[in-house]
Amino acid sequence: MPKNYAFWLLLVCTLLFVSNLDVIYINIMEARNFISAREMLSNGNWLHTTLNLEPRYEKPPLPTWLTALSMYFFGTTNLYGLRLPAIISAIIMIFASFKLVNALVKDAFHALVSSLILATSFYIIYSGREAQWDIFAHSFMLLSILYTYKTLKKNKPQYQNALLAGFFMGLSLLSKGPVSLYALFLPFIFAYALSFHFKGFFKQLRPAFFALILAIIIGSWWAIYIYLTDVQAVKTIATKETVAWSNRNVRAWYYYWSFFTQSGLWSFFALIGLVYPFIKSRVINLRAYRFSMIWTMSAVILLSLIPEKKSRYLLPVLIPLALNTSFYVHYLIVKAKSLPKLDKFMATFGFGLLALVCFAIPLVGFLKYPFLVQKYPINYGFFSIVLVAIGIYIIKTLWQTDYKQSFYASIALMCSVMILGLPLLKGFYNNPNFKSIHQLKQWSELQAIPVFVKGYIAPELLWEYGEPIETIEDINEINSLSKFGLITQDSLPSAYKNAYQVILNQHYDLNYMRSNSGKENKRLKTEFYLLEKKQDTVRY
Repeated sequence: MPKNYAFWLLLVCTLLFVSNLDVIYINIMEARNFISAREMLSNGNWLHTTLNLEPRYEKPPLPTWLTALSMYFFGTTNLYGLRLPAIISAIIMIFASFKLVNALVKDAFHALVSSLILATSFYIIYSGREAQWDIFAHSFMLLSILYTYKTLKKNKPQYQNALLAGFFMGLSLLSKGPVSLYALFLPFIFAYALSFHFKGFFKQLRPAFFALILAIIIGSWWAIYIYLTDVQAVKTIATKETVAWSNRNVRAWYYYWSFFTQSGLWSFFALIGLVYPFIKSRVINLRAYRFSMIWTMSAVILLSLIPEKKSRYLLPVLIPLALNTSFYVHYLIVKAKSLPKLDKFMATFGFGLLALVCFAIPLVGFLKYPFLVQKYPINYGFFSIVLVAIGIYIIKTLWQTDYKQSFYASIALMCSVMILGLPLLKGFYNNPNFKSIHQLKQWSELQAIPVFVKGYIAPELLWEYGEPIETIEDINEINSLSKFGLITQDSLPSAYKNAYQVILNQHYDLNYMRSNSGKENKRLKTEFYLLEKKQDTVRY
């Protein structure tokens, strides 16, 4: 990689993934990961992973191990430290993408275009800034694909590259099981076989065999250990997960038809890049384009076969989609001065849309969210000036048919949104009823009163509380206590009302936005009751 390309790619990744990490609050997936990591450090549950001290085997432990390691150095309250492993994984993914594309097309600038498209794609940014399992699994798998490609392109057996491919595949399996193997690696192999006619397959059979063995060992040892040491919990969780996969979030097979929109900034060019009859006569490397096209579409098809569907499951599709999109964008850049009128129109329309976005964001914010202007006049004003300047620059470059600069300005647009625009989201965090449950933990410790949970408690609330809370199902479990605290989302059962007097009732709400914002999540609300046996009740 040319040094200047490495520098600019790293700079863009840093701006996109590191800036303003503390603005977006912790979601349910992150909370589960953080809780398990915290319990690893406090209780030594490194192999038998837990969530509120209950077995948590639904996800393999590698991302949680990495999070716990970061937590050890940076503490349990440093959000930058907690999200650092995911950020590093995302950056590794972008650089692995550069290496793979460069090896495929033998053009470092094309690889830079593809990697920048990937880095600025919506769901890549979203996942790279959050400490959940997906970014780890797909990052490791892309490294495996990189070394698999290097292995297949050699005429002699490549044990080193093959073993590296197996090693990173094993790490992916240890991050989220076979998800990335199914959604990213299998479509890659299918695309390679059809595009390059199995070239290199048979010469690498022996190295591939050892690589596969290594991947299986690394990826399965933890699952085998857990099965042998806690078989009943494994069976219970496996049954629950099987039911969930077939009944939860079940969507129609065509649910992912708009998958290209998950690239965000590049949605228009991504859609054009999928029109094979239009693109095939324009790309410089038709075989490589055909490969990216098959890789992308086969990934979408395989994901569509799974009954359970969520938008975030499209994350692995964005990797080949960025490559596929880059062929047309690269063509527009390198052939800018000699493009047919139709392609000039496409370039003007696509980049012109982004210029329009630059003008629209400040205007819409001013008209629809005037409180942002009032609350953050300097920040909002500077952000608006930068966006308008980028929009004007894009128009200027389009007038000059300098699509290379139009492309770079588009990257600057996304970086500006993450650096200057993201902090403005705090203006929406205006829930007057917001109350952190962490205060309850401090009170409980001060008063030396035990606290229990009945029923469900959201992982976000549990993380915010700061330590495990014992769960009870029946009043007889705590009948010997004369005074205790109870957290519940449901109304207080009659058995508790009959035996105990409510001497304190507190409402905790972890929603950052108002209830009328449409963003309220009811599971982030809970009630706390301080109960005392009626015969022991005194006047307070």
